[in-house]
Amino acid sequence: MRHFGHIAPAVRGDLFFREPCDFDAGSPAPVLAVALGATLYSPATRPRLADDVVKQARRGVVSMVLCLEDSIEDSEVPGAEENLVRQFADLAERGDGLPLLFIRVREPHQITDLVRRLGTSVRLLSGFVLPKFTQERGVPFLEALTEAESVAGQRLFAMPVLESPELLHLETRQESLQKIARTVDTHRDRVLALRLGVTDFCSAYGLRRAPDMTAYDVRIVGDVIADVVNVLGRADGTGFTITGPVWEYFRLQERMFKPQLRRSPFQEGRAEELRTALIEHDLDGLLREIELDRANGLLGKTCIHPSHVAPVHALSVVSHEEFSDAQDILRPERDGGGVLRSSYTNKMNEVKPHRAWAERTLRRAQVFGVAKADVGFVDLLAASLAE
Repeated sequence: MRHFGHIAPAVRGDLFFREPCDFDAGSPAPVLAVALGATLYSPATRPRLADDVVKQARRGVVSMVLCLEDSIEDSEVPGAEENLVRQFADLAERGDGLPLLFIRVREPHQITDLVRRLGTSVRLLSGFVLPKFTQERGVPFLEALTEAESVAGQRLFAMPVLESPELLHLETRQESLQKIARTVDTHRDRVLALRLGVTDFCSAYGLRRAPDMTAYDVRIVGDVIADVVNVLGRADGTGFTITGPVWEYFRLQERMFKPQLRRSPFQEGRAEELRTALIEHDLDGLLREIELDRANGLLGKTCIHPSHVAPVHALSVVSHEEFSDAQDILRPERDGGGVLRSSYTNKMNEVKPHRAWAERTLRRAQVFGVAKADVGFVDLLAASLAE
């Protein structure tokens, strides 16, 4: 699979200076962590779940989470587990071309139980999402995952979700983050990414952000995200990929503030109709939040609606300017440091301070590709939605 693989090759050729690379479930973990992109969640109760997975893969989705936790009622769990086993068997008969598939469980015992029940179709499973992750809850989950790997005979990744009150409450946050850091470091080889459960953070204080606002506008949430990145997202080799929080909205609500989406990029790309559609579906706020995710050290995003996927991926493509800067900074002859003017002659590139940014940018370029110099996110988004 590859990002933008659902777009015709001729169209990709017009969009990309360097096209996204191919990857699959067996690719190195650092590649997969970046490649997750917009991870689409779906309740495990859906009766045509296999059809949904195939359809979304054809529309550009490369990672999905099939949820047994908060998206379904407590009484639905046994039936949802049975449905998952049936749907995986169905998918196994359909062949390749499927996204990376993860199961979000409630309790550790579900991990080993489901791996056994999936039988040979377990080969389609990339791992498990571990909810409300703390050191105390996380260790049993990770131990169950180790056992499940032995049963399955294959690599299975963990994606812990950071969403517990201990992380939110100021008096317990630092200690909780340190314990989580030690726990995930011990299991570093199987922790693919850390996910943020912002809805649960808001719930602890009876809050819910409006579609006009990003997670970063809710100060208590923004502070937690900053502390999580501070401890768990460092660029010194100790950090992990941390994914952006879910965007809850996917249809028109009454708007209090004016649209956040500037008109000029869409006029230049002759895509005013696309801008109007994004605003009508409250996706201008999503675009703003994606930009803030990346500015704050997050990569990829949890998504609960297919309409969110294309914007996340379009804004993940590396611009030609970013790519040029990153390449200049990482040239072998620049190992000694120094300052140079960017090839676009509009900024300073300071080699040593910008090195970690450049390395991260080139990893994203490998997976999401590099746009041509005259191609912007509007062009990428329009092409994705046209397929």
